[in-house]
Amino acid sequence: MCCQVFDLLPIAALIDEQVMCVHGGLSPLVKTLDQLRTIPRDREIPSEGALCDLVWSDPDEVVNWTRSQRGAGWLFGGGIVSMFNHLNDLTLICRSHQLVMDGFKIMFEGKLATVWSAPNYYYRCGNIASVFSFSDADTYEPKLFDAVPNHKRVSPAKRALPYFCVKINNL
Repeated sequence: MCCQVFDLLPIAALIDEQVMCVHGGLSPLVKTLDQLRTIPRDREIPSEGALCDLVWSDPDEVVNWTRSQRGAGWLFGGGIVSMFNHLNDLTLICRSHQLVMDGFKIMFEGKLATVWSAPNYYYRCGNIASVFSFSDADTYEPKLFDAVPNHKRVSPAKRALPYFCVKINNL
């Protein structure tokens, strides 16, 4: 059931019609936001195709589309980002999917930002994490945070609370 919920989450989101937020990156199969809107989402992420690319592709210092060594998705460069942003009247692509030691990384003359929100990834990377706070499409501020130190970490209860099993009376 839980995994089925992930299969229904949106592919991307727009902030003020100018900032596209996506997990991975771009796809050579998707040139416009209108094309992106036609991709069916009610399914698992496939191992190839536009949906796969949007989830697993990464920015890099490459000129053309280059197959990713991860085995899924593509690497794309600043020229591809500039063209996609121009065609779609976007100012920024905001994405995640890549560990960034400083919590975020701005690339391609401010046209793409990678935001990493998992501090000390896998309890061993030592990275800072961040989220972006947007005032409007052109104004955002990274909010940085560290992992909770081991001696302050609290383990969850062994038994989950029955949130969906509680009978509600007097409604």
